[in-house]
Amino acid sequence: MFEFQDRKPVPVAILGATGQVGQKFVELLSNHPWFHIVALTASERSIGKKYRDAAQWRMKTPLSEEIADMDVVTPNPNIDCCLAFSALDADVAGDIESDFAKAGKIVVSNARSHRYEPDVPLIVPEVNANHLDLLSRQSYKPGGIVTNPNCVVIPLSMALKPLQDAFGISAVDVTTFQAISGAGFVATTTMNIEDNIIPYIADEEEKIQKEFSKIMDLQCPISAQCHRVPVSDGHFLSVGVTLKEKPDLKEVISCWNGYSPEIQSLQLPMSPQKPLNYFEENDYPQPKLHRDLDKGMTVSIGRLRTCPNMDFKFCVLGHNIIRGAAGGAVLTAELMLRNGQIFW
Repeated sequence: MFEFQDRKPVPVAILGATGQVGQKFVELLSNHPWFHIVALTASERSIGKKYRDAAQWRMKTPLSEEIADMDVVTPNPNIDCCLAFSALDADVAGDIESDFAKAGKIVVSNARSHRYEPDVPLIVPEVNANHLDLLSRQSYKPGGIVTNPNCVVIPLSMALKPLQDAFGISAVDVTTFQAISGAGFVATTTMNIEDNIIPYIADEEEKIQKEFSKIMDLQCPISAQCHRVPVSDGHFLSVGVTLKEKPDLKEVISCWNGYSPEIQSLQLPMSPQKPLNYFEENDYPQPKLHRDLDKGMTVSIGRLRTCPNMDFKFCVLGHNIIRGAAGGAVLTAELMLRNGQIFW
């Protein structure tokens, strides 16, 4: 178990530090009480530059002088750290992350490269923290690889986990309306999204269906349709669900409002006070109003009603860059530190 008194913060590297998720990692970790950034890596065109020159900083929090003055370095697995947060593109992430794990580092990755390997945990801390036991099956020890799921799967699984535990799930239907930030910095200026909806996100529907089943340990029909919409941040989901038992509306809402997974008792720095927040208002949740609830880590739910085709339908909202990416990965690392699964 991690002892917090008289211990220096854990040295961490950020792999792919100049992109959107990488910058969010920098923002979240710059003043983190348990972690200390010791290395920022990026592609060849950025190596050797000061971080302020390599990254066009787009976060709301001003970039600290200490971080701005750091040199961007190559992603060398011999970096003196024990934990690496990966925001690398999937086309390069696989080998780099494996090299870091072989060198004894714990890698918490936002890339999809290792998500479907049977011994790699795909973690939503409030939903399947027990899957971290898969680390013991990996050959990297004391290193290892843990992955973040798809940024839509995270709020979907958080909303459905309490219902699965209480009533059982027979079928799921989800239609997503995904923020432009989910496509990265470049897409915000090049994608034809203004006054538009794009009814296709490459491989997204297949990833949702595959990852949801792995996280939830659930084999049931799940249908997904995905759309890109002109919203800056916050993925919005319209969900239908068929349950094995037949609760009424009040019982479902009570199930969400009372949801308190074991991780809540640990009071981890990135944990929200309420992982789920149900709104009674007919026109909530809304991305503009609710994506930033409790550090951007709360998942918002609303508009529960009965459904003529399935048992219930409702709306879900999660911040895709925080809860669905960097913030979720930091929370996973905090949990691993508490569990004694990170050594330094």
